Amino acid sequence: MKKTIKLSLIAASVFALTACNQEAKQEQAPVKLDTEAQQQAYGIGASVGNFLNKDLADKKELGIELDQTLLIRGFEDALAGDAKIDEEKIREVLTALDTSVRTKQEAQAKVEAEKSQAAGVKYLADNANKEGVTVTESGLQYEVITQGDGEKPVATDVVKVHYKGTLLDGTEFDSSYSRNEPTTFPLNRVIAGWTEGLQLMPVGSKYKFTIPAELAYGDRDLGKIPANSTLVFEVELLEIQDEEQAAAAE
Repeated sequence: MKKTIKLSLIAASVFALTACNQEAKQEQAPVKLDTEAQQQAYGIGASVGNFLNKDLADKKELGIELDQTLLIRGFEDALAGDAKIDEEKIREVLTALDTSVRTKQEAQAKVEAEKSQAAGVKYLADNANKEGVTVTESGLQYEVITQGDGEKPVATDVVKVHYKGTLLDGTEFDSSYSRNEPTTFPLNRVIAGWTEGLQLMPVGSKYKFTIPAELAYGDRDLGKIPANSTLVFEVELLEIQDEEQAAAAE
């Protein structure tokens, strides 16, 4: 714990030193990166700076702004062996900071989850009335883009698909097309909306699914996919794999 606290303090201070005093940086001698050792040292500093840059920006979004002048002063005092607070106090204040960040993150996530849920309810209601959209008993909505003539899979099958997933605002969170590589999976090991929806598709088909949150990831916050998100997928069913193909893909 002591090592972690020291590292966090130094890391924050290094970032503050490199990011906040532009005038001083201009007066410094040019950085020499001729040797591997020089590059390694600079790389550590750059890596720390990049991490702290994002970390401090995230805290600022939550309404937590750290005094960067004090970050610099703490760094300098610690190097001089003259830190104004001891390690026990450092643990106390950093623990309090972590608690404050978590509390604010949880509150923010709750607000976002409520917004996602309300947006999903409205979108599903509007989408259900569009021409070509079918709503199943579970609430899954789908429309046929291309209708194939192959077999339909069952829940225990392994399928190979191309797909693109987006949020209601069009933000893409995943796509096998972007990776230029189809994906293969057992149909009973994905979200319920996929398990149900793909069983409606003959091989060679391409469908658009609008999946309510309860058939997707529910109230879990997955970062790119906020809690209570209704999701939109375009899915192309390429093939149903036999046991030998499925085993080879594992």
